[in-house]
Amino acid sequence: MKELIDKLMAEGLTEAQALKAIEVIKDYAKTKLPLFGGAIDKMFAKYGPKQEDDFMP
Repeated sequence: MKELIDKLMAEGLTEAQALKAIEVIKDYAKTKLPLFGGAIDKMFAKYGPKQEDDFMP
């Protein structure tokens, strides 16, 4: 996924914009493939911005 973020940034997007674009793509894929919603979430979860709530000791 880092490669995709880098490619989007090479096209002129900021990192925040690239991450938002990926979020939009994820949500779109979930609407088109609802049976795979959980798998799509898991696939993208590890690539999104980290929040303190996500920290697990």
